[in-house]
Amino acid sequence: MTKQSMLNLVKEFKQASKKNKAPIWAKLADFAIKSSSMRIVNLTRINQVTKNNDVLFVPGKVLGTGNISHKIILCSFSISATAAKKIIQSGGEILRSSDMIQKYPTGKNVRLIG
Repeated sequence: MTKQSMLNLVKEFKQASKKNKAPIWAKLADFAIKSSSMRIVNLTRINQVTKNNDVLFVPGKVLGTGNISHKIILCSFSISATAAKKIIQSGGEILRSSDMIQKYPTGKNVRLIG
């Protein structure tokens, strides 16, 4: 993620948090600012802690190690091509942050993992 795209992401999260009175987006803005807080999560871990149709945001990078056995809706700061392919093959969905905010403006039922 380039510095400019990160700054745009932070701005988008802060605006969404204020507009929708949703602290989850402010928390994600803080994660985006702190590069040292960048987390790496494998599909194995996601598969273990989620169930069918869970909505989650990973404030870091999702890697394709392991498999996902159910459908999830995922947004993350970064995702490997392998992870994205496996999620889509399981019937899941990958959303951009702007789409996640639009679809879940208050952040209700969105889980942070990582």
